[in-house]
Amino acid sequence: MKNLAPDIVRQRLLIEGYYTRDVDEASISEYLMGIAAHLGLQSYGEPTIHSPSGIGKEDNAGFDAFLPLIDSGISLYVWESKQFFAAVLFTCKAFDEEAAIEYSRTFFAAPEMEHQAF
Repeated sequence: MKNLAPDIVRQRLLIEGYYTRDVDEASISEYLMGIAAHLGLQSYGEPTIHSPSGIGKEDNAGFDAFLPLIDSGISLYVWESKQFFAAVLFTCKAFDEEAAIEYSRTFFAAPEMEHQAF
């Protein structure tokens, strides 16, 4: 992928995996605030969490969440029926990718995970 704006600092990381812990609105908020703090990223608001269950396909029921950061944001998507999550970190400040991956693995008690920086 061509870097169209090399003068703009940005780092992007996708983390996906299966989870084995209980996931609800409170744990999603805990994850978003916790990973931001763990990576030294500052939020300027509370997480926004939606659970559109009953509106679309039952297979897609779960949560969509976003934490605004001073340096961009973190999105989290959760499929409850599949016990699957996907987190996207998009920042204008460098962060430790391995720390983000391990934090997510531990938090979600994830037996299987993949990640991709882009």
